[in-house]
Amino acid sequence: MKGRIDKKYCDPRCKSAHQYKIERERPERFFNKVDNQLRLNRRILKEYNKAGKAVVRQSVLRGEGFDPKFFTHYWKNQKGDVYLFVYEYGFLGKKENGNYKYVLIKWQEYMAK
Repeated sequence: MKGRIDKKYCDPRCKSAHQYKIERERPERFFNKVDNQLRLNRRILKEYNKAGKAVVRQSVLRGEGFDPKFFTHYWKNQKGDVYLFVYEYGFLGKKENGNYKYVLIKWQEYMAK
């Protein structure tokens, strides 16, 4: 190695490789886990709710990796049903004919009032 006596790395590439290895060995941070799950939930809800309202079996969404514990806000309708939202896509868990389903909706302006 050429350079200073206290030099730790042979070149910038070695330093970068070492730092990358250290970062990969670190456990994933809580913020990253939450953010990744929210993005996955939003993508799944968007995929299954193209018309603005849909009903999908719970097992289908869960099979894609959907986790209903991760949401950004909620909205309560006049009937008292509480829709959980992941950004602009909402869902409500229901049991119909012995099957668990999600009613999917998209955020509307009137919901802000």
